[in-house]
Amino acid sequence: MQDFNIQDSLSGITDKLGGWLDSLILGLPNFLLAVIVFVAFTFIAKYVGQLFERVTRNQIKQDSIRLMTVKVIKAIVVLIGFFIALGLLNLDKVLTSVLAGAGVVGLAIGLALQGTLNNTFSGLILSFLPELQIGDWVETNGYAGTVTEINLRNIVIKQSDNNYVVIPNSKIIEEPFKNFTRTARSRVFVNCGVGYESDLEMVRDLTLQVIKDLFPQRGNEEVEFMYNEFGDSSINFTVRFWTDVTKNRDILVAQNEAIIAIKKAYDGKGVNIPFPIRTINFSNKLGINKSEG
Repeated sequence: MQDFNIQDSLSGITDKLGGWLDSLILGLPNFLLAVIVFVAFTFIAKYVGQLFERVTRNQIKQDSIRLMTVKVIKAIVVLIGFFIALGLLNLDKVLTSVLAGAGVVGLAIGLALQGTLNNTFSGLILSFLPELQIGDWVETNGYAGTVTEINLRNIVIKQSDNNYVVIPNSKIIEEPFKNFTRTARSRVFVNCGVGYESDLEMVRDLTLQVIKDLFPQRGNEEVEFMYNEFGDSSINFTVRFWTDVTKNRDILVAQNEAIIAIKKAYDGKGVNIPFPIRTINFSNKLGINKSEG
C-alpha cells in the first residue's frame, strides 16, 4: 500500500513536470519574442534619448533639465517595451495588475508631491520657453537680476547687489515677468523741470538736440519731448528716447548720461532748473507789540 502511494506521488510529479515542460516548449517562441522585443526597446530608448538630446541642445541650455528629460523619455520607452513583452507572454492578468498598481501608486505619489510635480512640469515648460533663458536680466515676483540657473524645481536670479534669489518654477509660470534681454533696444525716460521764466520752445529744441546727439536714433525711432505739468516751482517735462538696453543698469547709465548732458546745455544757455521754494510770511496780523492807540 505504501509502495502504491509512492508510485502515485511520483507519477503525479512526473505528469506535473511533463505539463510544465510542454507549456515551456509551447511558450518558448513567445518567450524568446518577448525577450527580443524588450531588448529592442532598450536599444530604441537609448537612441531616442540621444536624438532628443541633440535636437534640444540649443533649446534647453540647462544641462540638468536636459539630462533629466532624456532619462524620463528613456524610462517611458523601456516601460512600453515591458508592457508589450508581458502581452506577448499572455500574462494579461499580470499586466492588468501591474497597470492597476501603477495607477494607485502614481495617484498617491501625485497627491504627496503635488507642489514638487507642479514645479517640475513648470521647469520643463520654462526649458522650452524662448522668453526666458540663462543670462537674461528679468524682473519677476518683486525681484530683478540675471538668470543664472534653471532647473526642475526653481530658477536662480543673481541680483545687482550680488545676492541670489531662488524662485519656484510655478511662480514664474503663474506670475508675469519682464525680460530686458529679449529686446536689444528700449525706451528710456528722463524727467526734469525749468523755471516759469524760461523760453519753453527754446528749451524743447535744445533738449531734443542734446539727446539726439548723445543717443542716435535708428529707423523709425525718435526722441520725444512733452511738457506735462505746471509744478510748484517749475514747468515739468518728460523726454524719452531709444538706446541699447539689455539690463536695468543700462537704463541707469543712459539716464545718468542724459541728465549730465542736459544740465551742461542748460548752464550754457542760462536755463534755470529751479528747486522747490517755500515762502514764509512774517506779517504781524495778531497786532503783537503794536502800540496801543
